[in-house]
Amino acid sequence: MLTFLIIATLAVIAAIAAIYVHDINQTQHTILRNYPVLGHFRYFAETWGEYMRQYQYLPDWEERPFNRLERSWIYRSSKNVSNYISFGSEATPSFAFRNAAFPVLEEDRKPFAGLQIGVIEGPGACARPYIAQSFFNISGMSYGALSHAAVSALSRGAKMAGVWMGTGEGGLSPFHLEGGADIVFQIGTAKYGVCDENGGLSEERLRTIAAHENVRMIEVKLAQGAKPGKGGVLPAIKVTKEIAGIRNIPEGQASISPNRHRDIGSIRELGEFIARVRRITGKPVGVKFVVGDAQHLDEWFTDCLQHPEGCPDYVHVDGGEGGTGAAPEALAECMGLPITMALPMVVAAREQHALTKRIRIVAAGKLVTPDKVAWALCTGADFVVSARGFTFSLGCIQAMKCGSGNCPTGVTASDPKLIKGLDPTDKSVRVMHYAKRMREDVEMIAHSCGVAGPEEFALRHVTAVERGVAGFRNSGAE
Repeated sequence: MLTFLIIATLAVIAAIAAIYVHDINQTQHTILRNYPVLGHFRYFAETWGEYMRQYQYLPDWEERPFNRLERSWIYRSSKNVSNYISFGSEATPSFAFRNAAFPVLEEDRKPFAGLQIGVIEGPGACARPYIAQSFFNISGMSYGALSHAAVSALSRGAKMAGVWMGTGEGGLSPFHLEGGADIVFQIGTAKYGVCDENGGLSEERLRTIAAHENVRMIEVKLAQGAKPGKGGVLPAIKVTKEIAGIRNIPEGQASISPNRHRDIGSIRELGEFIARVRRITGKPVGVKFVVGDAQHLDEWFTDCLQHPEGCPDYVHVDGGEGGTGAAPEALAECMGLPITMALPMVVAAREQHALTKRIRIVAAGKLVTPDKVAWALCTGADFVVSARGFTFSLGCIQAMKCGSGNCPTGVTASDPKLIKGLDPTDKSVRVMHYAKRMREDVEMIAHSCGVAGPEEFALRHVTAVERGVAGFRNSGAE
């Protein structure tokens, strides 16, 4: 009996050792690389949870800020496995698409042909307009907030999928450039990477950034959905020597941006800044903001007509529910209009001022699944961008440790041991699959609505199915 117990114990130890060696050497699962053996308990719970949740009290659609249904769709898409479901839908949607009696045949469908941002003639023209090849792209996430492995994976995946990638306000890093993707360089309130010794805009540094062929557009960030009225926050633990050099800030000290640009305090000053950046770079210039007041939109777009040289080439509308970075709870939870209210307001203002062909609209704010992206396009957006959707494609498990530097999947980690678990080569493929599956499913919705492609979406194709849902302007009637 004693011999048997010894043999059994040795067999168990050998099995655990074999699992440990396997886990630290594989590259597909970050959790297993960072937490060998123990990580299997998470995957066991995730796999069997689908069958066990009928016995618990938390439905799949109750998790926050993103529920399991949303995250599961992204995980499956990024792994390029089937997204078919059985036994009907699990949650009641707040809107529905109006299917056509005769949907578009597969052979008659039209892929997204690309859309130009920026004009080449007249006041406000830029030397090098950008033709975007995808209606779904990667929103701005700063290097520093994200690990170098995560930024590298996003850059490579963006190139493979043919989507653009935003830098966030943290400056342009080598990891943004290494994949060869199209880059949108963001100028935040601290002007990281392009600031002079006084904190103002350095034209020389901006010109150097814009000289990169991959940098296609420049984005002036006024506000982000996570914290309207407050600047970006990067904890001191994440301000390494390399990141400090890219941002031109002290190493090891928390990096807190001003709550607005000190040289932009009015609509006219904003227009002058846009014109200045466009003159320096020769590339399209956009503005990222959060909607708080419809009157502001009217005044802004009126100024665009009066001073077309200061008109932005696109506006990036971020819903109050958006944002990946650390933020005060009071701002993250209840400041800024949600995208369901904000986007229709911006679209209406653009139409009212006859700027539809001049200003492109980019929408953001928890738009991570095909239904929400298609809704935004139907409502009037020209493009949709997502940050958190792409972090899920990297393997984010919504551990809510983003600001601590201890992200277990390495996505927002600062600990080299945790970052090592995220393999950019493997995760870049998942980024590509997520972007491609998103486009395919949005196009499928378009065909079901009777149009050849997403460019033909109109407001009549979607309608609210519950009373009190903000942001929908029609009842489905034309």
